[in-house]
Amino acid sequence: MLKSMTGFGRAEVIDSGRRISVEMKSVNHRYLDINIRMPKKLAFLESELRNLMKSYLSRGKVDVFITYEDCSESAGTLKYNAALAAEYLRYLKQMQDEFGLENDLRVSVLARFPEVFSMEEQELDEDEIWGLLEPPVREACEKLRSDREREGVQLQKDLMDKLAALDHKVTLVEERTPEVIGGYRRKIEEKVHELLSDSQIDENRIAQEVVLFSDKIANDEETVRLHSHIHGMMDLIYGKEEIGRKLDFMAQEMNREANTILSKSTDLVISDLGIELKTEIEKIREQIQNIE
Repeated sequence: MLKSMTGFGRAEVIDSGRRISVEMKSVNHRYLDINIRMPKKLAFLESELRNLMKSYLSRGKVDVFITYEDCSESAGTLKYNAALAAEYLRYLKQMQDEFGLENDLRVSVLARFPEVFSMEEQELDEDEIWGLLEPPVREACEKLRSDREREGVQLQKDLMDKLAALDHKVTLVEERTPEVIGGYRRKIEEKVHELLSDSQIDENRIAQEVVLFSDKIANDEETVRLHSHIHGMMDLIYGKEEIGRKLDFMAQEMNREANTILSKSTDLVISDLGIELKTEIEKIREQIQNIE
């Protein structure tokens, strides 16, 4: 199934006072570029996260936002720094003696001094946190992939319509080419009649000139290859593999064929069709940039 590279996925889990939310959004990119933003305390899980996401995605720039809140009773422990409290008392006593001040210090006042009491977070259990984080990451990846698939359905229809229109224009070029050759032959005959009037026309010489002209403007190889690329694209679009890079390469080849047709053309109609071919191919290339 055709998949876009644009999508969004979100998931959340709450367990024993801990809450983890995961958001992912992706846009077009030539390769898979994963940018993860999460609390530093979870940084040790980045490698596992990337490996997991690679099993769901192959292309696109993916921004991942992870938040972690721990409101459980075991989230942290209160620490009393007795040595620091003693330092505060010593210096306060020194101030009392030096300036003759009354020492009105109370426990409640000393407890508010910086770092006398502090909260220390408990060390995280890696396996436990990964077991908590993995399910929402998988769910967000699946939602992101589903979002890409939904947009891919629209891309598939649009691409097939554009390829069918392009195929029709290639056929018009093929149908026009014999008319151009026939018109060139008539022009030669009219010119010869005008110059030689009563003299006999050398049909062999005219035939040679027409053959040379035909070789010069021949575009049958280009049109055959264009038809082949178009039908090859259509087959790929209905396949199951990731095809974005293949389609991009084929579109480049199609553009080269259209350029060749345009450069060979001496006919206004074919030149106009060549420009339309390039325009349609460019539209197809723009859509291909969205495909995984």
